Amino acid sequence: MREKPDDIGPGKPKSQRETEREVRLKLALKANMGRRKAQARARSAADSDGPGAGLIDDNNKNE
Repeated sequence: MREKPDDIGPGKPKSQRETEREVRLKLALKANMGRRKAQARARSAADSDGPGAGLIDDNNKNE
């Protein structure tokens, strides 16, 4: 969406409650993203090291 040229100027000042809410939301977002990155790293490590890793290579050795 594009903003109207009239809306680009300084908006109404935010209350302290709104500012605190934004800070909490940003911190929660950072924490969630950190958790998701850690889960993705753990999954990729489990995929490469976990059970079943290299099964295709093991089956091809018998041929």
